[in-house]
Amino acid sequence: MPEKLACGIVGTGSIAGAFAEGLAQSRAGTLAAVGSRSQASADRFGEKYNVARRHPSYEALLADPQVQALYIATPHPAHAEWAIKAARAKKHLLVEKPLGLNAPEAMAIIEAAIENDVFLMEAFMYRVAPQTARLVELIRDQKVIGDVRMIQATYSFQARNAAPDSRLLANALAGGGILDVGCYPISMARLIAGIATGKSFADPIDVKAAGHLGATGVDEWAAAVLRFPGDIIAQVATGVLLNQENACRIYGSDGWILVPNPWAPARNGGSSTILVHRAGKTEPEEITVESPIQIYGVEADFVAANISQRQAAHPGMTWDDSLGNLRALDAWRAAIGLTYEAEKPPTYRTTTVAGSPLAVSPRANMKYGAIAGVDKKVSRLVMGCDNQTTFPHAAVMFDDFFERGGTTFDTAWIYHGGTMERLLGQWIRHRNVRDQVVVIAKGAHTPLCTPRDLTRQLHESLDRLGTDHADIYLMHRDNPEVPVGEFVDVMNEHRAAGRFSAFGGSNWSLDRVRQANEYAQENGRAGFAAVSNNFSLARMVEAPWAGCVSASDADARAWFERARMPLLAWSSQARGFFVPGRAAPDNRDDAELVRCWYSDDNFRRLDRVHEMARRRNVLPINIALAYVLNQPFPTFALVGPRQLSETRTTAAALDLELTPDELGWLNLES
Repeated sequence: MPEKLACGIVGTGSIAGAFAEGLAQSRAGTLAAVGSRSQASADRFGEKYNVARRHPSYEALLADPQVQALYIATPHPAHAEWAIKAARAKKHLLVEKPLGLNAPEAMAIIEAAIENDVFLMEAFMYRVAPQTARLVELIRDQKVIGDVRMIQATYSFQARNAAPDSRLLANALAGGGILDVGCYPISMARLIAGIATGKSFADPIDVKAAGHLGATGVDEWAAAVLRFPGDIIAQVATGVLLNQENACRIYGSDGWILVPNPWAPARNGGSSTILVHRAGKTEPEEITVESPIQIYGVEADFVAANISQRQAAHPGMTWDDSLGNLRALDAWRAAIGLTYEAEKPPTYRTTTVAGSPLAVSPRANMKYGAIAGVDKKVSRLVMGCDNQTTFPHAAVMFDDFFERGGTTFDTAWIYHGGTMERLLGQWIRHRNVRDQVVVIAKGAHTPLCTPRDLTRQLHESLDRLGTDHADIYLMHRDNPEVPVGEFVDVMNEHRAAGRFSAFGGSNWSLDRVRQANEYAQENGRAGFAAVSNNFSLARMVEAPWAGCVSASDADARAWFERARMPLLAWSSQARGFFVPGRAAPDNRDDAELVRCWYSDDNFRRLDRVHEMARRRNVLPINIALAYVLNQPFPTFALVGPRQLSETRTTAAALDLELTPDELGWLNLES
């Protein structure tokens, strides 16, 4: 890096001006350029803050080769779009809080930073102030108030002249107190609860909240109670139309701390104060903390000092800290019923695609296979749509999967009472990708497993999905009391009516599949085109759910090889058994993992996976997934990532080739 980091500012609002003033005092950074939505606005800002390079658009600023780092100071709904675009332009990033509208957007921004190897920090300037470092020292290192038990934090103000269409009150601009300033007390509570329990931060176990939604549909004032591990309780409050005491109090077993000015301590440099009320003392101990320069200058210097690590040092906002903060804010908003228009399906575009048309990325390494009756390429990885329960979460996960070349999505009538089918359908419709994706729908789950139930559920699934057909329809369970021919007949009726192109069964015994296809052949019907049973390197010791069928044993593998039947493998990575640190004989925190996958032979397989992963310089989960994908019969691995980082690390398995000898060795056959 040169002597001073050349910085640009995206946006010309009041917060951009405050940062420009701070940069003027920075020892490590200098303000090199500004970008606005017009030349006139950029010129006004440039004149006021002595900025030489003034760009009439954000795009022009991102293209400026003399700018190394950018401060994103746009309204909240634009943070994700411009942060992602800036990362792709290889600019280091300081993004004004909140990092994104919600945690899924924050994931997308972080993934862009990782992919492009740039620094990223959420701009909570108080977190890098000397006062906060001193507060951490008092609580964590000196334990001046003993064990922390209660935290009270508020950031609130009354914007008397705010117009309904202003950034503070407009729903379209993600107005209201929670995102604008409520994020501060949440971040403080998580910081204090974390250091009190020996960690960098803590995430709440439970969030309860109440708030007042005004005429524009945003929170004008709101409060929340958070419970953390160790039964630490936090009370937080915020508002944009209500003056409250903006302070932080931390209560412990041996006293309490008052931070009179927690959010902008020594804003213009100088001193700030922490008051420690020790048990048994009548007067508080006044601790003075000095700050050498304006607080935004401190922040700029902090960014420059941490660029080589690509993220903040504690107590600055690390990536995981920012994700946790937004999850807590999402929970607070959900508790009071606050959703922004920008998060709803018709307009929600600012995810991984950063406002651009959805397309497969040049980085994609997806592999494809074929299933009889389906005239589209079927991605070897299949996105399991069963745990993305909000549209923002579903959109960011599905966008990313599509960009990686993923075409195939698996859902079911039973998942979350139909929520997953609705979300997948909304995403497909608003991304306009129905002709490019393979939809696997499932129905007839026990106990509603009859041809009549199947028909009703199929129609309901298609209605929820907003389409007249699925590409593949799977019977989610079998019912041996129903003659197999009755299932084959009803599936053929729906196939002939165009409600799906191919069908099969999930959790069907291979003997029943054989009977079904023999019946189909004898009666001139279409038979099973695919089977979706459990298949993984780890042996399923006990089924996670009633009625599950595994196909991992040698006899089943031989059957699939003879029949050339495509296998859609669920729990292809044994539900996290091969994730580093998840499975160990002495680690029994995850009851399902212990019940379903813990066995001596599986731990021997785990040891071999780790050994091969070290030799190949990949993650153990990549080896475990490659075992599934390299079988001598057609396999497709159903994966259920909840975070973009899981999708990213999973995709590496597509590039691994394993020989038959290696497959056998991993499975303890040699």
